[in-house]
Amino acid sequence: MTQHKITDDLDALLDVLPANIRHAVEEANNSDYLLEVILDLGRVPTARFVENEVVLSNKELTRAELDHVVERVGDFDTDNRSGIERTLHRISAIRNRRGAVVGLTLRVGRAVYGTVDIIQDIIESGKSVLILGRPGVGKTTLLRESARILAENKRVVIVDTSNEIGGDGDVPHPAVGKARRMQVSVPVLQHEVMIEAVENHNPEVIVIDEIGRELEALAARTIAERGVQLIGTAHGQTLDNLLLNPTLSDLVGGIEAVTLSDEEARRRGTQKTVLERRAPPTFDVLIEIQTRDRFAIHPDIMSAVDSLLRDAAISPEVRMRDADGNIQIEKAAPIPKTKADAKTPRRGRVPATASEEPTPRLDSTIATPTLRVTPAVGAAMQTVRVFAYGVARNRLMQGAKRLGVPAVVVRDVAEADALVTLRSYYRNRQQTVIEAEQRGLPIYVLRANTVAQVEQFLSDLYSLSAQAPRDTMDDIRGETQQAISSVLNGERWVDLPPGPSLVRRLQHEMARSAELVSHSYGKEPRRHVRIFRE
Repeated sequence: MTQHKITDDLDALLDVLPANIRHAVEEANNSDYLLEVILDLGRVPTARFVENEVVLSNKELTRAELDHVVERVGDFDTDNRSGIERTLHRISAIRNRRGAVVGLTLRVGRAVYGTVDIIQDIIESGKSVLILGRPGVGKTTLLRESARILAENKRVVIVDTSNEIGGDGDVPHPAVGKARRMQVSVPVLQHEVMIEAVENHNPEVIVIDEIGRELEALAARTIAERGVQLIGTAHGQTLDNLLLNPTLSDLVGGIEAVTLSDEEARRRGTQKTVLERRAPPTFDVLIEIQTRDRFAIHPDIMSAVDSLLRDAAISPEVRMRDADGNIQIEKAAPIPKTKADAKTPRRGRVPATASEEPTPRLDSTIATPTLRVTPAVGAAMQTVRVFAYGVARNRLMQGAKRLGVPAVVVRDVAEADALVTLRSYYRNRQQTVIEAEQRGLPIYVLRANTVAQVEQFLSDLYSLSAQAPRDTMDDIRGETQQAISSVLNGERWVDLPPGPSLVRRLQHEMARSAELVSHSYGKEPRRHVRIFRE
């Protein structure tokens, strides 16, 4: 698709400039590539273009010329941004200590059809997409075009903090199509408007520009848990520097330090303390805008983050638009496998109460369990007695308590329903492991003696990450309905037990159907839903 610019309303922006400065901009004869006009008191005015910067006058800007512009634009909000009604232009102010405007940045806003064609298949896939890129590379333009295309078939709500997506004024710019726009009165309350959009307007897609605060990152996670597609941008240029941002790293799962066993540290060739992903990412796909016509795409953020933390970064998929408008795609390299991960431990005999499970996906923190136990789950989970061989008993007990599962750590293997051990013990064919295999006891093999892997083992043991059985979902519905009734009967709020994202999504939907408010609190795996009145 060839790019086609619709009117950029450049005359409306030039009309607010003093006559001599406007004339200088027009004389530059490069309006298609004009990015910004810079006006600073006591300095020469300049115009920034895509490839260079031009001085517009040899005379320093006066107070009268600066006031001339301020009087002709809209009121400045608390974020020192203003606009021109029915246009996409953005005017940002610099103030002195007394609050007077001493500088202005007038950025040209353009709506461009065809910019999203390079990633249109991803946008229309229903996956949540996070876009990164340096300022001025076209993130907002891409968001605007994405909102317009998605709004043709879905209910789209734009959370427009600085009126950059939908333009200034009460009527959104035509470039957003049928998408609805919610303005944010105070930028620090952006997260509240994000939640309000979900609770009040029943969107299928939410478009949000500049996620930059921790509360906004948490609001984005809550929205994603409710089954709403998110298209957003964040401060950062690459996945690497987003992970290093403690405020926003939660968007891609977050990171935490864990301590490895000596054996695991030697196997990896790393120090004993390493970084691992803390939780599932909020977004499914990450797009790095390198230039306006070159995009690096991580189609699976979870795998990309895990590989990056293991110093085995996956090459992203690269998409480029050539001079003729044709799109060229360089596919991403396959996810590398380490020698240790490629080896599958030998399986023991399968008892009547257990079933074999195929190798878990690569992002699992458990190294291929030999057997998988699926306890019968009814009104309550079945108690499973676990014998820990080489795995810290206190971590198992703490993990069971954190996840709320009835796993009991026993001291005698003869009393156990399952055995959990480390890869080194399994490889060395320890006598305890051999005897457990001969008894037909399910054996789980962990890569390392870490909290994260112990908790993942318990989640796998009780199928917490998989879709819950039907009778379990009925129990969850009943429990949620009871909480809803308690709130309707006068309780201020009720906290529901922690659960996976599938369960939280169901709880949010039931609360919304009862016209109550619900929010998710805490971090994985103890994240839970609270139901309360408005």
